[in-house]
Amino acid sequence: MKIAKTAATIVVALSAMVCAEALTGRDIVQKVHDRPDGDTRSSELSMTLVNKSGNKRERKITSFAMDVGKDTKQIMFFRYPNDVKGTGFLTVDYDDISKDDDKWLYLPAMKKTRRISGKSSKTDYFMGSDFTYDDVGQRNIDEDTHKLLREEKLDGIDCWVIESVPKKSDEIFSKKIMWIRKDCLIAAKVEYYDKLGKLHRLLKVESVVQVDGFWAIGKMTMENVQANHKTILEFGELKFNIPLDAKTFTVPRLERGL
Repeated sequence: MKIAKTAATIVVALSAMVCAEALTGRDIVQKVHDRPDGDTRSSELSMTLVNKSGNKRERKITSFAMDVGKDTKQIMFFRYPNDVKGTGFLTVDYDDISKDDDKWLYLPAMKKTRRISGKSSKTDYFMGSDFTYDDVGQRNIDEDTHKLLREEKLDGIDCWVIESVPKKSDEIFSKKIMWIRKDCLIAAKVEYYDKLGKLHRLLKVESVVQVDGFWAIGKMTMENVQANHKTILEFGELKFNIPLDAKTFTVPRLERGL
């Protein structure tokens, strides 16, 4: 009896240790947020808009990003085609959840810079794409409540499946479900559900690359399944820890263009 009791005590203790070490949904999303990506980054983006008839419009974008403490600054310049050439987008994502992120859009045809409000950034689509302005930046992990649903393979790759529900009601989605790859901490698939609980948008990451030791997305597609419209983003010439001037991430620089 004494041996049996001792064995039972050991089993209970080991079980408690396993439970204590188990990752929560928030833990996993935090790991994704903390994935190393260098202090500075740049890339050349190809954006393809595909409507329900299959017609395509292509755009070329140059992007730069810099981490300043726990905050992130990003600036994007459209280079092609001529009708959007010179358009720029600047965003400052704050780690402090009490602060609204700063976002500005420069429209060269109007020679005007428009500030994107917090509410508009969550519901308006970026330059006719299927990504919202909020999608383009970095979302604070504590804007949502995260729950680990299960672990499973997606296309043969081990993933955590996380459900994230917004804490506020002014979001375009009621919840999203993410398949996060364990090997590189990148979401391989994300399902966005509308206020009625129906699938609204579907994000798929078709390519993941490793450059200078950093994992990054090579290609992804965001599809609005309700509107039958999708946006394909391909990332080229990825560079990390490159020299960048902090003055690059200012409204005057945004208006001056590349």
